[in-house]
Amino acid sequence: MAQRYQRVALIGLGLIASSMALAMRRAGLAGEITGTARSRETREIARELGLCDQVFDTAAEAVKGADLVVLAVPVGVMGALAQEIAPHLAEGATVTDVGSVKQAVIDAVAPHLPEHAHFIPGHPLAGTEHSGPRSGFAELFVNRWCLLVPPPGTDAEALARLRALWEDMGAHVDEMDAAHHDLVLAVTSHAPHLIAYTMVGVADDMRRVTDQEVIKYSAAGFRDFTRIAASDPTMWRDVFLTNREATLEILGRFTEELFALQRAIRTGDGDHLHAYFTRTRAIRRGIIDAGQDTDAPDFGRMMAKPKSGG
Repeated sequence: MAQRYQRVALIGLGLIASSMALAMRRAGLAGEITGTARSRETREIARELGLCDQVFDTAAEAVKGADLVVLAVPVGVMGALAQEIAPHLAEGATVTDVGSVKQAVIDAVAPHLPEHAHFIPGHPLAGTEHSGPRSGFAELFVNRWCLLVPPPGTDAEALARLRALWEDMGAHVDEMDAAHHDLVLAVTSHAPHLIAYTMVGVADDMRRVTDQEVIKYSAAGFRDFTRIAASDPTMWRDVFLTNREATLEILGRFTEELFALQRAIRTGDGDHLHAYFTRTRAIRRGIIDAGQDTDAPDFGRMMAKPKSGG
């Protein structure tokens, strides 16, 4: 594969950024990779792992000379970060992000960036419940989607270059506007995460079911709720606060559906339940047919052996 950028700066070194570093290095997509993180511990781990050619203590240092800057930090701090790096961006540099919300990122970041930089928001729909620089792996983006949200008037060459980078890392790439992105993600990710957090919280609150019973007798459905609910709390706090309207719209629809199911159960309306479950089962089949999950037992995951140490 061809080298896409001479110097890539990764601001934030968690799961997504560390996976990007590994994927770019494996495929030779970047001449040099620099990085930084807010936490000294994270920076030290990144140095230990050799994720980047250079790990800097500040974002301003990391972005100097970079032709691609990736903002891989919680949505809530992106505005302040953009303001910090703006004076140090190279002529013609592309700035992108990997945040799960797009309109709020555009509103926070775009006003601070100089005219000589290209801002192309992005969102790789890939991740696990793990976080931090040790959690990355080069195959994270393979056969996953990355959504790019180019503002009107975006430079065509800069967009094509960023698109090619994601494709070379294994992703499928699509483009959409910010408002539609935020609504789609409210349906497919944000509301489901909130529901998962709620279900795990309900189990924790029910005093008639002990903690040990919840852990010991977890069926596949609850186990998957706990996997989702183990995601990074700072990131998800910012997602819900910045995608408030779309998430509340979907939660309103969810509440209506839940009331309808409660009524069907209460009145013994088996036909309604069967028809509803049949329709929703087809969605699952569509996800499997699209190659976005597997129909193997236990969601395709083997029971992991406990690891020793931290």
